[in-house]
Parts: sequence; structure tokens; C-alpha cells
Amino acid sequence: MGMKGTAFLAIWHDIAEGQHGEFIEWHTREHMPERLSIPGFTTGKRLHTPDAQRHVYGTIYAAENVEVFRSPDYLERLNNPTPWTSAVAPSFQNFLRVACDRVAHAGTGDGGTIATIRFDFTGADAASVMRAKAQQLVDDILALKGVCAVHLGLARSEVSSVRTRETELRQAMSEKGFDAVLLIEGSYRAGLEAALPKAERLALATEALGAPNSLVYETAFSITSDDMRT
Repeated sequence: MGMKGTAFLAIWHDIAEGQHGEFIEWHTREHMPERLSIPGFTTGKRLHTPDAQRHVYGTIYAAENVEVFRSPDYLERLNNPTPWTSAVAPSFQNFLRVACDRVAHAGTGDGGTIATIRFDFTGADAASVMRAKAQQLVDDILALKGVCAVHLGLARSEVSSVRTRETELRQAMSEKGFDAVLLIEGSYRAGLEAALPKAERLALATEALGAPNSLVYETAFSITSDDMRT
């Protein structure tokens, strides 16, 4: 399957105690199929790491381009949540949602585990430096044992910060954003966890990225736009 397109929407969050089962059923049966029916969405992945202290869940939506994440079709869904969405949304906690341009990628297929590493830029020219070094960075990370695919995204917060009806359904949150994120897919969890410190060092060596914030997830559910046409 792999991630197709030039952009992705990255989401991290927790769910209120006692609401996990309902969230998973809603997300699998209604929410992700709804999203992958929107023109321009290509792939969806739900991530889960139950032992994390924060951000137990994650979701990655890949799209043809970053404008999909503020397109009329997408905003129409965000402003007209279903009854089930309206019931589940208040259970979200520590919610962080950022649209990203995928500026480099390497590898093929899908890993059963995914590491997300969020970074801050180190200076005013860090974005241009990172774009110049992006492909070499993901190629170097792909070469690490246990890694099968790598994606580097630069945040486009102005795209994903539009307030909608779904925003209002979730309690007020102020999670710290980021400037860049690596999505590193692994063929087995132990191998990806072993590769993670090396990947962080490679990213920091660009001198454009700092303050890494890393989590390792299992891929709990995946869906594509092609699934919605069968």
C-alpha cells in the first residue's frame, strides 16, 4: 500500500478512561472510511501504543497535496459531524493535529510499527536547510536495520488550524506544535526501537532540527481510498 501523495495529516491524542472501546469502533467503522471517501485522501493509518504516558493514539492521513486538508469537501465534513462523531469527540484528550508537506520519502510498503519523531527548527533558515538535506536524511535512515520506509514532513499549521464544528466538540487543548516530523516505519518493533536513537542522531546532525520527541506505535488499522471504491 504505502503512503501516496505529497502531504499528510498527523494526529496524536489520548481518550478519556472508559471510552477506548467506543473510540476504536467509531474510528474503524465510520470515521476513517468517511475520511478516505473525501476526494484527495489516499491512505489512513491508526496508530496505538497503550503503554505511553501521553499520546496513546495516533492517526496519519496521506493526501494528494496539502490543500486537500482545507478543501471544501473536507471542511464540509468537519462542519457537519455525524451523530456518532458528536458523541465520541468530547472524549478526546491532549489532541494535536498538524498538516504537513511530505518533502522526502524512501522505502516501499508498510511497516507494522511506526515511530513518530517531532522536531523544532533550530534557526531562522532551518526550513530551507532541511529541504536541501531532506532526501539524504531519509535515505540514511532507511539504511538502518529494521527500517522499511521513511517520510519527512514539514508542518503547515496554517492549513490545519482552521476552526470547525468538530473543533468545538473537543475540549479546549493547547498541545505544543512542531516544525518537522519523521515517520519511520519498521518491519518489527524491536528493530525499530533499536534504530530510533540512530535516526535521532542523523536528524540532529543536519543542524536544522532539535528537541526530538519520539514515540513508537503499532499500526492498528489501515485503509485506502481504493478500499472505498470496492
